[in-house]
Amino acid sequence: MTDTAPAATASAPAPAHIAATRAFYDAVAEDYADRFRDVFAAQHLERALLTGFAGLVEAGGTGGEVADLGCGPGWVTAHLASRGLDVFGLDLSESMLRVARREHPDLRFEQGSMREPGIPDGTLAGIVSWYSSVHTPQDELPELLAGFRRLLAPGGHLMLAFQVGEGTRHIEHPFGHPVALDFRRRRPDRMAEALEAAGFTLVLRSERAADEEQGESTPQAFLIARTPRVARSADRHPAPPS
Repeated sequence: MTDTAPAATASAPAPAHIAATRAFYDAVAEDYADRFRDVFAAQHLERALLTGFAGLVEAGGTGGEVADLGCGPGWVTAHLASRGLDVFGLDLSESMLRVARREHPDLRFEQGSMREPGIPDGTLAGIVSWYSSVHTPQDELPELLAGFRRLLAPGGHLMLAFQVGEGTRHIEHPFGHPVALDFRRRRPDRMAEALEAAGFTLVLRSERAADEEQGESTPQAFLIARTPRVARSADRHPAPPS
């Protein structure tokens, strides 16, 4: 999975939560893939929503690529590719990318962050953030969504998945590894408001019950939003100077 800040440099070390995110997923990548591979394959509602998202992107006709930001093992990337999208994955964790490249050698996966992905503004037809925004602190969320908005072409679509709730769940020693990470839960209505504040139009808001058999303790939320299809008239024809 990925987070929201650029990779560390000699002059600007990565914030603590970025380093924790990278360390967490580098440690658990193989165990995570083994534990949840079959779970994703059986998530028919999620896969149907992703298929619907792919249809919206194709109908949008922007012709650009789709970025799976925080792609993890690449399962969502591969599903979208199977639906005909020109898609690539990006993740902060090199260990997760190693799994993704091994399991999907025909697809493109790159290492990077969601805030500084190295993608030109206004060029993407779609963005998927599949549970990858859950490590973003609340005060950084508006900046993250604004960055997604800038990356998308007019009429481009964004899909978010996240756990429903309030507060933060802190996970320690997953699969016995000496790492820990915070997982932030969000309210769908507040996320929808944040998307609209970032310049998106909400297309879909969906929520399903927790799957207790898979160890889920909260409902899961899915939002799809799009950017304006055309520039506003004031942007196309600015008023002459007075």
